Amino acid sequence: MTHRCDALLVGAGIMGATLARLLRQLDPALEVVVLERLPAVAAESSAALNNAGTGHAANCELNYTPQAADGSVPIAKALSINAAFELSLQFWAALVERGELQDPAAFIRAVPHLSFVWGEANVAFLRRRWEALNASPQFAGMQWSGDSAQLREWMPLVMQGRILDQPLAATRVARGTDVNFGALTAALLDGVDVRLEHEVVSLERGGRGWLVEARQPGGATAAFEAPFVFLGAGGGALPLLQRSGIPEARQYGAFPVSGQWLVCRNLEVIAGHNAKVYGKAAVGAPPMSVPHLDTRWIDGQRALLFGPYAGFSTRFLKQGSLWDLGRSVKPFNLLPSLQVGSQNFDLVRYLVTQVVQSQEQRLESLRQFLPQARGDDWELAIAGQRVQIIKQINGRGTLQMGTEVVSSGDGSLAALLGASPGASTAVQTMLEVLQRCWPERFGSSAWQEQLRALIPGWGVDLAQDAAQLTAQRGRVNAALGLAVG
Repeated sequence: MTHRCDALLVGAGIMGATLARLLRQLDPALEVVVLERLPAVAAESSAALNNAGTGHAANCELNYTPQAADGSVPIAKALSINAAFELSLQFWAALVERGELQDPAAFIRAVPHLSFVWGEANVAFLRRRWEALNASPQFAGMQWSGDSAQLREWMPLVMQGRILDQPLAATRVARGTDVNFGALTAALLDGVDVRLEHEVVSLERGGRGWLVEARQPGGATAAFEAPFVFLGAGGGALPLLQRSGIPEARQYGAFPVSGQWLVCRNLEVIAGHNAKVYGKAAVGAPPMSVPHLDTRWIDGQRALLFGPYAGFSTRFLKQGSLWDLGRSVKPFNLLPSLQVGSQNFDLVRYLVTQVVQSQEQRLESLRQFLPQARGDDWELAIAGQRVQIIKQINGRGTLQMGTEVVSSGDGSLAALLGASPGASTAVQTMLEVLQRCWPERFGSSAWQEQLRALIPGWGVDLAQDAAQLTAQRGRVNAALGLAVG
C-alpha cells in the first residue's frame, strides 16, 4: 500500500529536521514524513563529531573574509552568514519560548569565538578585517588585541609556553556559540513521523506528485507518494537528485572531502581552554579544513578537539559506499569534473599530503595552537564526509564552496547540495526552499504572520537596523542562555 503525505523529506539531519519543524509550525495540518536510511537520526553530517559544531556566524572564520588583491578585506559574505545564523537563533529561541524545545543547554552553549594569527603579514590582515567588521552593528562587539598579556587572558593554553619571537594578534567575540547539531536535530524531530532504516531506491514522477520506494531491513520495500519531496541527505543528496531525472540536476557533479580530528583525553587540558580559536587555512585547503582548537559540548560533557585534518575518500557519506563517486559521474558531468581536477591542483596536492601525514605531523600542526601539547593526550577520530559542488558555469566545471538549493522548475522537488556553513544557516536555507517550492502559501498572510512571530528578523537588514538587532539578540540570549558578561 502506498502512503500518501503532503511532504516527503529524505534525510533525518539538521536540514530535514528544520524543514519538518517549519512546516509543522506554519501549518500543523500538513502530514510530513521523513525517511532516514540509518537506524538513528542525525547519524551522519549532523552528528557532533562529524560536524564542526561552531555556530558559524563569521566571527572567527577567516575564509569568509579573504583578502583582496589590493589588500582590502571584503565583508559582504561575513555579514550574510552572520545574518543567516541570527535567523537560526531566533527560530530556536521561539521554539524554546513556546515550550517545544526543552533545555537549550542540551544543544547550544556560549563559547567565545577567536581568530588567532602570527607573522607580520597575517597580523596586518587580521587588523584590517577587524576594522572592516567592527564598523558594522553585527560585529560591533568584536575585540582586537596584539598584546601578549591580553591574549593570555583570552586563551591561556594557547599562549602557555609560546615563544614570543614574532607578532601575534587575535580578535574575540564573547557571544560565540557551540552547537550540538545532533542533539538539536533529535529535538526538532520529536513528534515528527520519522521512518528509520528506510533507504530510497526509487524516485520518479507519478500522477499526483512523486512516487518514492524505500528499502527496509530484510529487503521489504515501502511506497510513498507526495506532491513535494526534499532531498536533504547530505552527501547522498546528489545521487538521489540525479535519480529524479529533473533537468536541473545535469549541471552538477561532486568532489568529496573527508576529515579527521585530534580529540583530547586529558580532562585538565580540556578544562583549561574555553574558546573556539580559528587560524588561517593552508594554501589550497578546502573551507572546512580551517584549523581550529575547539571547545565542544557533546552529550553534556565538555570536550576539546583540534582539526579538522582533510583527506580524500570516494564515499559521499561516512557510512557510504566506495563506489559513490564513480556512480555519480555521468556523461553530462564527466568533463566538468575533469576540469575541476586540473584547475585545482593546489587542493589536490593538499589533500594528498593530508592523507599520508603521520601522527607526529598532525601533532606539529596542533602545537602551532597549543605549544605544550603532549601526544599521549590526543587521539585520532574520523570526522564527517563533505561533498563539495562541481557546477557547470558557462560550459566549464567550477568547484563551488558552501551550499546550494537545487529545485525543479515546478517546485515539486528540491535538494540541498554542498557543505559548510550549511548547518548554521539551516533556517534561512529552508525558508528559501519554502519560498521557491511553496510560493503561494509562503506569500499568504497566514504564513507570513506565523513567520514574523517565529523569526522577527526575516526580511530585516540587520546591518542597517541596529535597534532591531540589539532587541532580537537580547531576546535570543535570554531564551537560549547565551548572556555574556
